[in-house]
Amino acid sequence: MQRLKLNGVLLLDKPVGPSSSAVLQAVKRLLNAEKAGHAGTLDPLASGLLPLLFGEATKFAQFGLDAIKEYRARVRLGVSTATGDAEGPVIERQPVNVDGARLALALQRFRGAITQVPPMHSALKQAGQPLYEIARQGRTVERAARHVTVHELELLENAGDLLLLRIKCSKGTYVRQLAVDLGLALGTVAHLDSLCRTAVAGFRLDQAVALDELQALGEQARRAWLLPPDSLLEGLPRLDLPEDLVERFLNGQAVAHASAGHGPCRVYGKAGVLLGVGEGGPGDELRPARLIARV
Repeated sequence: MQRLKLNGVLLLDKPVGPSSSAVLQAVKRLLNAEKAGHAGTLDPLASGLLPLLFGEATKFAQFGLDAIKEYRARVRLGVSTATGDAEGPVIERQPVNVDGARLALALQRFRGAITQVPPMHSALKQAGQPLYEIARQGRTVERAARHVTVHELELLENAGDLLLLRIKCSKGTYVRQLAVDLGLALGTVAHLDSLCRTAVAGFRLDQAVALDELQALGEQARRAWLLPPDSLLEGLPRLDLPEDLVERFLNGQAVAHASAGHGPCRVYGKAGVLLGVGEGGPGDELRPARLIARV
């Protein structure tokens, strides 16, 4: 069967278990789509919001990857694992003696701009090799600390050795490492027991469809879950080009526009048709950055 050239964003509520790539391929088959990708990976043990991109929307994946993300994380105190999450074997146990005041003080340390050393069990590459592959060989290598921002860190539930947290953070934040570091700050050890992504790029989990729900729908009903490609770009300022500039812009040429500003913007032509993403430059210059293919 010939694949369809579908364009749009599907918000999937990813289940625990399969990888992000596996659920992407499953949904791609369900939609019989020709081209697909995703905006931000979730580990197999993580669940929640995973924006899947189809056709022309794949050109805007970076705007999902760079977006602020929100999670609901369950942290288990007193137990550390080899991977920093529930997947790895237990390597240490320590007593937990944490009162409310100490917990509040520790949480405050992880709000705002912080530095993190990426965990060994991560996809970050060193000399072209993912760190998790090095870790599986029983080796540990030095990793440079990275600057990230925890915009919000809220305690939702405190059940002794289990903490439920709401975390709103910048791209590149390792929630697993946050759990490990929080345990150390509390004078014990810890690991990430479970993780659910609840928001990304302006989308929320309650807008998403579960994989089993999608599987139960008919072909047309499945496609009805597709949002337009520019739904990923709603955080960018909008610029409408006059008709005489559209052709030059679509040909990859810079154009002059008084509202170009600085930085990326979503650019539209006649009748509100998305042309792509432009980048404001010196003066009134607007340069094409990502263009929608002409039909």
